[in-house]
Amino acid sequence: MKLARIFTLCFTLLALGATLCAGAELADVVRTLEQGYATLNDLQADFSQKSTLAAMKREEKGGGELFIKKGSGKESMFRFNYSKPKQQIVSNGKKVWYYLPEQKQVMVMELAQLFEGGNGVAVNYLAGLGHVSKDFNIVFAAEPKDKKGNYLLELTPKKKSPAMAKLQLTVPAEAVEQLLAQGKPGTPFPILSSTVFDQTGNSTRMEFSNVRTNRGLESGKFNFKIPAGVEIVKNK
Repeated sequence: MKLARIFTLCFTLLALGATLCAGAELADVVRTLEQGYATLNDLQADFSQKSTLAAMKREEKGGGELFIKKGSGKESMFRFNYSKPKQQIVSNGKKVWYYLPEQKQVMVMELAQLFEGGNGVAVNYLAGLGHVSKDFNIVFAAEPKDKKGNYLLELTPKKKSPAMAKLQLTVPAEAVEQLLAQGKPGTPFPILSSTVFDQTGNSTRMEFSNVRTNRGLESGKFNFKIPAGVEIVKNK
């Protein structure tokens, strides 16, 4: 269960005058997301994470650094370096390694397995593949803005997925305003936070900071060399 939640995150990494006084239209905020992602080649950011386990009424907190490098189709590469709890999730676009250093174990699986059963929706979103309006039905949240004026969106997958029942995104008002004023968003990654809800009511919220985009990340950063003495567990 814990691994499924983490992969949902990995994959799950993601538009605006007088009009601004009343707030932007939904289409403008969605356009900010899609046009921003269209210019995203790679991403490096810090993240904090909070998972809520509904049945157990328990919270788990973590965080670290993430890296994403877009490819074609389903070949995007990603790397999550968790400082708490200590673990790594790495993909070179073909394979995925899930490394638990304290247990001296690494799980190895094909990336294609993550796309089975509809789980690919989450991967597509976080890695910046496709268009969110193609994969999701999108509305403003019950409270369309947060206290800082940023836009809150609620996205429901068009294809039912056990890993994701609903996704909530916080889109910075500044990026939407720049799109309305200049015709383009201010950042290739116009997302401040994302919250994934699964079918059982569990949720995982990720907040992003220190975001750096299109710095030319090397593909070699997304390979994983298995340390000596580590047990290899293959997911079948």
